[in-house]
Amino acid sequence: MSERTSNRIFDIVNITFVTLFVIFCLAPFVHTIAVSLSSNRAITSGEVTLWPVELNWDAYAKVFSDHSMLQSLGFTVVLTVATTILCMLFTIAAAYPLTKSNLKGRKFFLYLIIVTMFFSGGIIPEYLLIRDLHMINTVWALILPGLVSPFNLIILISFFKNIPPSLEESAEIDGSSHLNTLLRIVLPLSLPVMATLALFYAVGRWNGFQDALMYVTNPEIYPLQLKLFQMVQNNMVNELTQMEGASRAALTPEALKAATVIFATVPILCVYPWLQKYFVSGVMLGAVKG
Repeated sequence: MSERTSNRIFDIVNITFVTLFVIFCLAPFVHTIAVSLSSNRAITSGEVTLWPVELNWDAYAKVFSDHSMLQSLGFTVVLTVATTILCMLFTIAAAYPLTKSNLKGRKFFLYLIIVTMFFSGGIIPEYLLIRDLHMINTVWALILPGLVSPFNLIILISFFKNIPPSLEESAEIDGSSHLNTLLRIVLPLSLPVMATLALFYAVGRWNGFQDALMYVTNPEIYPLQLKLFQMVQNNMVNELTQMEGASRAALTPEALKAATVIFATVPILCVYPWLQKYFVSGVMLGAVKG
Protein backbone atom coordinates (compact mmCIF):
# COMPACT_ATOMS: atom_id res chain seq x y z
CA MET A 1 0.00 0.00 0.00
CA SER A 2 1.41 3.36 -1.06
CA GLU A 3 1.96 6.18 1.42
CA ARG A 4 -0.61 8.34 -0.38
CA THR A 5 -3.29 5.65 -0.07
CA SER A 6 -2.42 5.09 3.57
CA ASN A 7 -2.73 8.80 4.32
CA ARG A 8 -6.08 8.96 2.53
CA ILE A 9 -7.45 6.03 4.56
CA PHE A 10 -6.17 7.67 7.73
CA ASP A 11 -7.91 10.94 6.79
CA ILE A 12 -11.18 9.14 6.06
CA VAL A 13 -11.09 7.35 9.42
CA ASN A 14 -10.32 10.60 11.22
CA ILE A 15 -13.08 12.51 9.46
CA THR A 16 -15.58 9.73 10.20
CA PHE A 17 -14.61 9.60 13.86
CA VAL A 18 -14.76 13.40 14.28
CA THR A 19 -18.11 13.57 12.46
CA LEU A 20 -19.62 10.91 14.74
CA PHE A 21 -18.18 12.64 17.80
CA VAL A 22 -19.69 15.99 16.74
CA ILE A 23 -23.07 14.35 16.13
CA PHE A 24 -23.04 12.72 19.57
CA CYS A 25 -22.13 16.06 21.17
CA LEU A 26 -24.72 18.09 19.28
CA ALA A 27 -27.61 15.63 19.48
CA PRO A 28 -28.65 16.49 23.09
CA PHE A 29 -28.48 20.22 22.34
CA VAL A 30 -30.49 19.85 19.13
CA HIS A 31 -33.04 17.70 20.98
CA THR A 32 -33.40 20.39 23.65
CA ILE A 33 -34.04 23.01 20.96
CA ALA A 34 -36.63 20.73 19.35
CA VAL A 35 -38.41 20.21 22.68
CA SER A 36 -38.47 23.94 23.38
CA LEU A 37 -40.15 24.59 20.02
CA SER A 38 -42.67 21.72 20.04
CA SER A 39 -46.30 21.63 21.10
CA ASN A 40 -47.47 20.28 24.44
CA ARG A 41 -49.16 17.31 22.78
CA ALA A 42 -46.03 16.29 20.86
CA ILE A 43 -43.87 16.52 23.97
CA THR A 44 -46.17 14.53 26.24
CA SER A 45 -46.65 11.84 23.57
CA GLY A 46 -42.88 11.46 23.06
CA GLU A 47 -42.87 12.36 19.37
CA VAL A 48 -40.04 14.92 19.57
CA THR A 49 -36.55 13.74 18.62
CA LEU A 50 -34.25 16.08 16.69
CA TRP A 51 -36.85 18.21 14.93
CA PRO A 52 -39.67 20.35 16.36
CA VAL A 53 -43.15 18.88 16.06
CA GLU A 54 -46.05 21.32 15.67
CA LEU A 55 -43.94 24.47 16.01
CA ASN A 56 -44.77 26.39 19.17
CA TRP A 57 -43.06 29.55 20.53
CA ASP A 58 -45.04 29.80 23.78
CA ALA A 59 -42.15 28.57 25.95
CA TYR A 60 -39.79 31.29 24.68
CA ALA A 61 -42.54 33.90 24.93
CA LYS A 62 -43.04 32.99 28.58
CA VAL A 63 -39.31 32.99 29.35
CA PHE A 64 -38.75 36.41 27.75
CA SER A 65 -41.83 37.85 29.42
CA ASP A 66 -40.69 36.76 32.87
CA HIS A 67 -39.08 39.77 34.58
CA SER A 68 -37.09 37.72 37.08
CA MET A 69 -35.51 35.65 34.30
CA LEU A 70 -34.40 38.74 32.38
CA GLN A 71 -33.10 40.27 35.60
CA SER A 72 -31.08 37.13 36.31
CA LEU A 73 -29.68 37.22 32.77
CA GLY A 74 -28.56 40.83 33.12
CA PHE A 75 -27.07 40.20 36.54
CA THR A 76 -25.24 37.09 35.31
CA VAL A 77 -23.73 38.99 32.37
CA VAL A 78 -22.42 41.74 34.67
CA LEU A 79 -21.23 39.19 37.23
CA THR A 80 -19.41 37.14 34.58
CA VAL A 81 -17.66 40.17 33.08
CA ALA A 82 -16.64 41.56 36.48
CA THR A 83 -15.47 38.16 37.73
CA THR A 84 -13.42 37.49 34.58
CA ILE A 85 -11.69 40.88 34.74
CA LEU A 86 -10.87 40.58 38.46
CA CYS A 87 -9.73 36.96 38.13
CA MET A 88 -7.41 37.82 35.24
CA LEU A 89 -5.95 40.82 37.09
CA PHE A 90 -5.18 38.80 40.22
CA THR A 91 -3.92 35.79 38.27
CA ILE A 92 -1.51 37.96 36.28
CA ALA A 93 -0.41 39.78 39.44
CA ALA A 94 0.37 36.43 41.10
CA ALA A 95 1.92 34.67 38.08
CA TYR A 96 4.43 37.29 36.95
CA PRO A 97 6.40 37.57 40.23
CA LEU A 98 6.47 33.78 40.58
CA THR A 99 8.44 33.54 37.33
CA LYS A 100 11.34 35.44 38.91
CA SER A 101 13.99 33.08 40.25
CA ASN A 102 15.32 35.74 42.63
CA LEU A 103 11.98 36.08 44.43
CA LYS A 104 12.44 35.04 48.06
CA GLY A 105 10.12 32.20 49.07
CA ARG A 106 9.18 31.49 45.45
CA LYS A 107 9.26 27.69 45.81
CA PHE A 108 7.31 27.85 49.05
CA PHE A 109 4.52 29.85 47.40
CA LEU A 110 4.46 27.49 44.41
CA TYR A 111 4.15 24.44 46.66
CA LEU A 112 1.46 26.20 48.67
CA ILE A 113 -0.51 26.86 45.48
CA ILE A 114 -0.18 23.23 44.35
CA VAL A 115 -1.42 21.96 47.72
CA THR A 116 -4.65 23.92 47.32
CA MET A 117 -5.36 21.98 44.13
CA PHE A 118 -5.65 18.73 46.10
CA PHE A 119 -6.89 19.79 49.52
CA SER A 120 -9.54 22.28 50.65
CA GLY A 121 -11.22 23.24 53.90
CA GLY A 122 -14.53 21.72 52.85
CA ILE A 123 -17.96 23.18 52.18
CA ILE A 124 -18.96 23.84 55.80
CA PRO A 125 -15.77 25.72 56.77
CA GLU A 126 -16.07 27.76 53.57
CA TYR A 127 -19.65 28.68 54.41
CA LEU A 128 -18.68 29.64 57.97
CA LEU A 129 -15.88 31.81 56.62
CA ILE A 130 -18.17 33.59 54.16
CA ARG A 131 -20.73 34.11 56.93
CA ASP A 132 -18.16 35.50 59.37
CA LEU A 133 -16.93 37.90 56.69
CA HIS A 134 -20.54 39.15 56.31
CA MET A 135 -20.64 38.29 52.60
CA ILE A 136 -23.86 36.23 52.65
CA ASN A 137 -26.33 37.65 50.12
CA THR A 138 -23.67 39.83 48.53
CA VAL A 139 -22.02 39.77 45.13
CA TRP A 140 -18.61 39.31 46.76
CA ALA A 141 -19.58 35.82 47.92
CA LEU A 142 -19.80 34.87 44.23
CA ILE A 143 -16.49 36.50 43.24
CA LEU A 144 -13.86 36.40 45.99
CA PRO A 145 -13.76 32.64 46.84
CA GLY A 146 -12.76 31.71 43.29
CA LEU A 147 -10.73 34.79 42.46
CA VAL A 148 -7.60 32.85 41.48
CA SER A 149 -7.65 29.33 40.06
CA PRO A 150 -4.42 27.42 40.92
CA PHE A 151 -4.68 25.48 37.66
CA ASN A 152 -4.98 28.64 35.56
CA LEU A 153 -2.23 30.29 37.58
CA ILE A 154 0.20 27.44 36.85
CA ILE A 155 -0.67 27.61 33.13
CA LEU A 156 0.07 31.35 33.07
CA ILE A 157 3.33 30.89 34.99
CA SER A 158 4.43 28.28 32.42
CA PHE A 159 3.61 30.63 29.56
CA PHE A 160 5.46 33.57 31.11
CA LYS A 161 8.53 31.35 31.58
CA ASN A 162 8.56 30.56 27.85
CA ILE A 163 8.95 34.23 26.94
CA PRO A 164 12.63 34.85 26.06
CA PRO A 165 14.39 36.43 29.07
CA SER A 166 16.42 38.60 26.70
CA LEU A 167 13.32 40.71 25.97
CA GLU A 168 12.87 41.59 29.62
CA GLU A 169 16.57 42.09 30.13
CA SER A 170 16.69 44.55 27.23
CA ALA A 171 13.78 46.47 28.73
CA GLU A 172 15.49 46.60 32.13
CA ILE A 173 18.69 47.91 30.53
CA ASP A 174 16.62 50.70 28.97
CA GLY A 175 15.35 51.60 32.45
CA SER A 176 11.93 49.93 32.26
CA SER A 177 10.27 49.02 35.56
CA HIS A 178 8.80 45.57 36.22
CA LEU A 179 5.27 46.94 35.82
CA ASN A 180 6.12 48.66 32.55
CA THR A 181 7.80 45.48 31.27
CA LEU A 182 4.74 43.46 32.18
CA LEU A 183 2.32 45.85 30.48
CA ARG A 184 4.35 46.60 27.34
CA ILE A 185 6.20 43.35 26.64
CA VAL A 186 4.91 40.34 28.57
CA LEU A 187 1.14 40.84 28.27
CA PRO A 188 1.08 41.66 24.51
CA LEU A 189 3.01 38.43 23.89
CA SER A 190 0.61 36.49 26.10
CA LEU A 191 -2.70 37.25 24.36
CA PRO A 192 -3.38 33.59 23.39
CA VAL A 193 -3.06 32.19 26.91
CA MET A 194 -4.84 35.19 28.44
CA ALA A 195 -7.80 34.76 26.10
CA THR A 196 -7.89 31.05 26.92
CA LEU A 197 -7.84 31.63 30.68
CA ALA A 198 -10.40 34.42 30.39
CA LEU A 199 -12.69 32.00 28.57
CA PHE A 200 -12.15 29.39 31.31
CA TYR A 201 -13.01 31.92 34.02
CA ALA A 202 -16.03 33.25 32.12
CA VAL A 203 -17.50 29.81 31.39
CA GLY A 204 -16.87 28.68 34.96
CA ARG A 205 -18.65 31.70 36.40
CA TRP A 206 -21.50 31.55 33.89
CA ASN A 207 -22.18 27.88 34.63
CA GLY A 208 -21.63 28.13 38.37
CA PHE A 209 -24.57 27.85 40.75
CA GLN A 210 -23.37 25.91 43.80
CA ASP A 211 -21.88 28.98 45.47
CA ALA A 212 -25.05 30.97 44.81
CA LEU A 213 -27.10 28.07 46.17
CA MET A 214 -25.18 28.23 49.45
CA TYR A 215 -24.57 31.94 49.87
CA VAL A 216 -27.51 33.72 48.18
CA THR A 217 -31.15 33.83 49.23
CA ASN A 218 -31.99 37.22 47.74
CA PRO A 219 -33.83 36.69 44.41
CA GLU A 220 -32.48 39.99 43.07
CA ILE A 221 -28.96 38.54 42.82
CA TYR A 222 -29.85 35.06 41.63
CA PRO A 223 -27.51 33.98 38.78
CA LEU A 224 -29.21 32.53 35.74
CA GLN A 225 -27.95 29.01 36.41
CA LEU A 226 -29.48 29.07 39.89
CA LYS A 227 -32.84 30.00 38.36
CA LEU A 228 -32.45 27.09 35.97
CA PHE A 229 -31.50 24.76 38.83
CA GLN A 230 -34.61 25.77 40.74
CA MET A 231 -36.71 25.08 37.67
CA VAL A 232 -35.18 21.64 37.23
CA GLN A 233 -35.98 20.97 40.87
CA ASN A 234 -39.59 21.97 40.14
CA ASN A 235 -39.50 24.88 42.55
CA MET A 236 -40.62 27.36 39.91
CA VAL A 237 -42.51 25.28 37.39
CA ASN A 238 -45.98 25.92 38.79
CA GLU A 239 -45.38 29.67 38.91
CA LEU A 240 -43.94 29.94 35.42
CA THR A 241 -46.44 27.67 33.69
CA GLN A 242 -49.42 29.76 34.75
CA MET A 243 -50.54 31.52 31.58
CA GLU A 244 -52.70 34.58 31.34
CA GLY A 245 -56.28 33.75 30.40
CA ALA A 246 -58.27 30.63 31.17
CA SER A 247 -58.61 29.69 27.51
CA ARG A 248 -54.87 29.35 26.99
CA ALA A 249 -53.41 25.92 27.77
CA ALA A 250 -50.62 25.71 30.30
CA LEU A 251 -47.10 24.94 29.13
CA THR A 252 -45.55 21.60 29.91
CA PRO A 253 -42.62 21.78 32.33
CA GLU A 254 -40.38 20.04 29.77
CA ALA A 255 -40.90 22.77 27.15
CA LEU A 256 -40.26 25.54 29.65
CA LYS A 257 -37.14 23.83 31.01
CA ALA A 258 -35.79 23.29 27.50
CA ALA A 259 -36.44 26.93 26.54
CA THR A 260 -34.69 28.11 29.69
CA VAL A 261 -31.69 25.87 29.00
CA ILE A 262 -31.31 27.39 25.53
CA PHE A 263 -31.89 30.86 26.99
CA ALA A 264 -29.05 30.28 29.47
CA THR A 265 -26.66 28.59 27.02
CA VAL A 266 -26.72 30.73 23.87
CA PRO A 267 -25.15 33.92 25.36
CA ILE A 268 -21.97 32.18 26.49
CA LEU A 269 -21.77 30.30 23.18
CA CYS A 270 -21.71 33.63 21.36
CA VAL A 271 -18.49 34.58 23.16
CA TYR A 272 -16.42 31.71 21.78
CA PRO A 273 -16.16 32.85 18.11
CA TRP A 274 -14.54 36.13 19.21
CA LEU A 275 -11.82 34.25 21.14
CA GLN A 276 -11.43 31.25 18.86
CA LYS A 277 -8.13 32.19 17.21
CA TYR A 278 -6.55 32.96 20.60
CA PHE A 279 -8.14 29.92 22.22
CA VAL A 280 -6.64 27.52 19.65
CA SER A 281 -3.18 29.01 20.21
CA GLY A 282 -3.59 28.94 23.97
CA VAL A 283 -4.58 25.29 24.26
CA MET A 284 -1.58 24.33 22.09
CA LEU A 285 0.74 25.83 24.71
CA GLY A 286 3.76 23.58 25.08
CA ALA A 287 2.75 21.28 22.23
CA VAL A 288 5.52 22.64 19.98
CA LYS A 289 8.92 23.59 21.28
CA GLY A 290 11.10 25.97 19.27
